[in-house]
Amino acid sequence: MLVPRLRPFTSTIFAEITQLAVRTGAINLGQGFPDTDGPASLLADAAAAITEGGVNQYPPAPGLPALREAVAAHQKRFYSLDAGDVLVTMGATEALASAVIALCEPGDEVVVFEPYYDSYPAVIAMAGATRRTVPLRAPDFRPDPAELRAAFGPRTRAVLVNTPHNPTGAVFDPDTLRAIGDLAIEHDAVVITDEVYEHMTFDAEHVPMATLPGMPERTLTISSAGKTFSVTGWKIGWVHGPAGLVAAVRAVKQFLTFAGGAPFQPAVANALALPDEVFAAISADLRPKRDLLTEGLREAGMRVFEPRGTYFVVADLAPLGVTDAAAYARAMPERLGVAAVPVSVFCDDPDLAPTLLRFAFCKRDEVLREAVTRLHRTTTP
Repeated sequence: MLVPRLRPFTSTIFAEITQLAVRTGAINLGQGFPDTDGPASLLADAAAAITEGGVNQYPPAPGLPALREAVAAHQKRFYSLDAGDVLVTMGATEALASAVIALCEPGDEVVVFEPYYDSYPAVIAMAGATRRTVPLRAPDFRPDPAELRAAFGPRTRAVLVNTPHNPTGAVFDPDTLRAIGDLAIEHDAVVITDEVYEHMTFDAEHVPMATLPGMPERTLTISSAGKTFSVTGWKIGWVHGPAGLVAAVRAVKQFLTFAGGAPFQPAVANALALPDEVFAAISADLRPKRDLLTEGLREAGMRVFEPRGTYFVVADLAPLGVTDAAAYARAMPERLGVAAVPVSVFCDDPDLAPTLLRFAFCKRDEVLREAVTRLHRTTTP
């Protein structure tokens, strides 16, 4: 029987909404995965590693040296950041889980920003720690300085920072990051950053926490190939930072998956060295998709909070007279033929986002146009 602290996490909203979309034939704008593949060279390199290179057995537990070196070179190239030690993981999710389990124990507290990605409370519970939340409120989804400070205390062990932020699409500016970092230093806490949307920003700059003064020695930086290169099923992620912190993460990770994704690792290593224009095109290609969907949501009567990063947009249903977005989301697939995710499921505070939905725009234009057409139907769930 599942231990009590993990009983709230027996299923995810993504599985529920996706199942509804499949059953009803709805367009799934709930789960964040693209419907096109990444660079052709990336796919070809992986295929060659499988069929020609014989890269099909266990890779080294820390990851193939070529990929670890490529991650370090990427960080130096884009952020002038010395990565320190690099550990390859089975996606960013495993890196996050391994970090929290390695660093936290019962009695410790972990600061998170809500709405939060749904794995955060689960992995904090796995460690037996307690989460302390800082609300991000519309329209700008920035933390209030007083509420941020109040979340820290003598038992604070770690802070989970996700920027660009899922689900809100906010990009934390340097002042916000410095405020978080100063409190982490004051309370001797480790900062664990989830930066998987680092190459998806619009009129905003992604600033890694580890580039700020005083932060390299206490920051674990996490990212992945899944989001950057549209290969979410490959589950190739990484975490880097000070050798002592990364060693702690590695100690946990080796007993979760040990190692995996062998043929994908050299392919990702090569992709990380692709020209700058490949990375610039990620945001450039997503921007018109964002604009297409956000305009369609506005025309459907919703209030839209235009994202500055990620491939998600949050819309408020209150102008439609909706008071319960969770119920609305569960009715949408059958009634409107579109699936989205209620933001309230990512919150501790039931009053923080009762009328908000998250939509993903990482889809082909024709799919987004059809979704907008369906959302314009007059039928109200």
